[in-house]
Amino acid sequence: MEFDRIILGDSPKANYSTDCSETGINNNIIVCAGTGGGKTMSVTEPRLLNTYNSSLVVTCTKHRIVDKYKTVFEKRGYNVLELDFTKPERCNTSFDPIKYVSNHIDVKFLASSIVMANSRKASSSADPFWDDSSTSLLSALILLVTNKNPDATIADVVEKFRDMEIYDDDDELRTSYDTDFRYLELDDPGNPALAHWKTFKIAPCKTARCIYSTLSSSMDLFFTENILKTVQLFDTVNFRDIADKKTILFITTSAVNPSANYFVNMFYSQLFKELFEYGESRPDGKLPRPVSVIADDFATGSRILNFPEYISIFREKLISVTLLLQSETQLSGMYGNEDAVSIINNCDTYVYMGGMDLKTCSNISVRANLPMEDILNMPVGQELIFRRGQKPLKTKRYNILEDDNYKQITEEYETIFSSSANDKEKNDLRA
Repeated sequence: MEFDRIILGDSPKANYSTDCSETGINNNIIVCAGTGGGKTMSVTEPRLLNTYNSSLVVTCTKHRIVDKYKTVFEKRGYNVLELDFTKPERCNTSFDPIKYVSNHIDVKFLASSIVMANSRKASSSADPFWDDSSTSLLSALILLVTNKNPDATIADVVEKFRDMEIYDDDDELRTSYDTDFRYLELDDPGNPALAHWKTFKIAPCKTARCIYSTLSSSMDLFFTENILKTVQLFDTVNFRDIADKKTILFITTSAVNPSANYFVNMFYSQLFKELFEYGESRPDGKLPRPVSVIADDFATGSRILNFPEYISIFREKLISVTLLLQSETQLSGMYGNEDAVSIINNCDTYVYMGGMDLKTCSNISVRANLPMEDILNMPVGQELIFRRGQKPLKTKRYNILEDDNYKQITEEYETIFSSSANDKEKNDLRA
């Protein structure tokens, strides 16, 4: 198997192999830099330039990255997929989580991913009853919908939920779906949907409305009009194909409208789960091809369910992540202090590119054994690279503008972009 290389800085010492058997460490990377700190040009784009064998999943807020590199990867023999949550018409694939549901456990995982997405729940002391009950209600509805229609989509589940009515009754909770579940019980008394439904049904009417309201807030966060549109227009991405053949999947989200981030992070929950299970099913316990995820603005939007646990077992399956953050405080705010520390500890490479966050600066000061003042006043363009088993490397950010490959790709992109812009202007004038 051929492995790619990662360039993380301007020094020759910042050029690393992705072969874990050679390096002895994992390929998980934390990149921490303030807004405009150069994460895209100094880390993401060099990674794209130097990937020829691994499959990639790349989240970005700048669509120019997609336009610039999709032709590059097509020439390298990659299957290029695009999932765009800003303009669905640019997609050539979609993500429908229902398509990865094959048993009761999968259903509960999906329902929990939706209910627990809100980042505030990581540090909340609220009674877990509401989240548990919401998960049971959503699990029941997913199982009801898929039992009636094996080809159902997540849009069908959303519609089923939004059409649900709860009737006032002092004696017993009544809903618009009671009859559906009674028929299901007659046809299939052992169906797990019934247990979830009964958990919801034993609640008093007022409590049931609160459960519905709790779930409704999570559903509204997830399922925007654009998301449901992509699900209905395109075939869902096949995660095993990403590991079987050279594939790059670009996921575009908005930098100013983070509504799709919840859905994207549920995508990652499902991706990691499916890839891990696929690796487990193979004789050697590994994926046939390394899969790397580059997650821009990782600590915004919502949590990835079970991510602190998943990241600790990525290496053995040939999975890796590059997490782009603004600060460690941002990560703690999303996952809570304990899980944030666990995530950082499971990244054997940490690139610090400067910033104003005092907590992050303090931690970097300890890591580098340098005065806090030196970290706070680190010159723009300089960075510190920490690799497990090595002393900290102080270097400059990778100067991609001097990269011959980058120059050629940029020139080709600008030529095509300029031509397209001229054609559009001519068409506008004719109109």
